[in-house]
Amino acid sequence: MTEYLRPTIIITGASKGVGAACALAYAKAYPNGLNLVLVARNLAPLEQIKAQLASFTNCQTLIIQADVALLSDCERIIAQAVERFNAINVLVNNAGVHHRGEFSKLHAQHVAAMVDVNLRAPLVLTSLALKHMPQNASNAVVMVGSLAGLTPLQGAATYSGTKAGLRAFTYALHDELANKNVNIAVVSPGPIDTGFIMDEIDQVEDIVYSQPMSSADQVADAVVQLSHSSKTETAMPKASGKLATLSYLFPRFRRSVRGLLYRIGAKNKAKYRQAHRK
Repeated sequence: MTEYLRPTIIITGASKGVGAACALAYAKAYPNGLNLVLVARNLAPLEQIKAQLASFTNCQTLIIQADVALLSDCERIIAQAVERFNAINVLVNNAGVHHRGEFSKLHAQHVAAMVDVNLRAPLVLTSLALKHMPQNASNAVVMVGSLAGLTPLQGAATYSGTKAGLRAFTYALHDELANKNVNIAVVSPGPIDTGFIMDEIDQVEDIVYSQPMSSADQVADAVVQLSHSSKTETAMPKASGKLATLSYLFPRFRRSVRGLLYRIGAKNKAKYRQAHRK
C-alpha cells in the first residue's frame, strides 16, 4: 500500500474492543495519513473513537451507523466509503456476536444472528469491497476469527461453526486471489481481554479461560501486520494455536485433555472474575 499515501481502511465493529484498537493501530501505522471508515450499530461510541482520532492530524474519519447483518446496510457501507474516499484498500471484518449456551437451548433467532454477523456479513462485505480495490495498489481483507474456528468448541457450536467457516473462506479466497494485488488473511485469537467475554464471564465456557489472554491491542497489531503481508493466518498466542490445531487433527486427544483444560479454565476464570469485579 505504499503506492497510496492515504489508504482507505474500513473496520466493522469499530466502536469498542478489537475494532476500536484497530482504528488507533492503523492511525499510528500511517504517519503520512489515511482514511478510516468506522462501522458499528451504536453511533455514540463511534463518535468517541472519532474524537480520539482527532489528534492524528493526517487521519480522516468517516463513521457509519449500520448493522452488518443487513444486506442493505452492507451495500450502504461500501457505497458511502467509495463516495467519500473513491476507493478501498483494506477491509477489516471484525464485527462479531456470540449468544452463549448449548445449541439445543438457543433460540433460532440467536443462531441466525451469529451466522449473519460472523459469517454472512464478512462474505458479503468482501464481495462488495473487492470491486473497489485499485489494481495499482496492494490491498487486503483481514478477518477477525477465533481459535474456536480451528477446533470444535462445545457450548459454542454455532460460534465455532461460523468462525470455522470464516477461516475456510479466507484460505480458499487467498488461493483464488494469489496472483492479484490483495491479501486475504485471518487472525485467530484465543480469549481477548475485552467486554466480549469479560462482561459475560459467568456465561462463558470455563475451557475458554484455560488459554492465555490476549489484549485488544495485541490483536489489532496482528491485524495491521496481516494487511501488509502475504501471510494467510496468525493464530495467537502461538502455543494456543498449536494446541487448537492438535485438537482438530486428533479428536481423541481433544477429548482426553478436555477435563484438564476445564479445570485449569475454572481456576483462571475465578481469578479473572475477582479482578474484573474490582
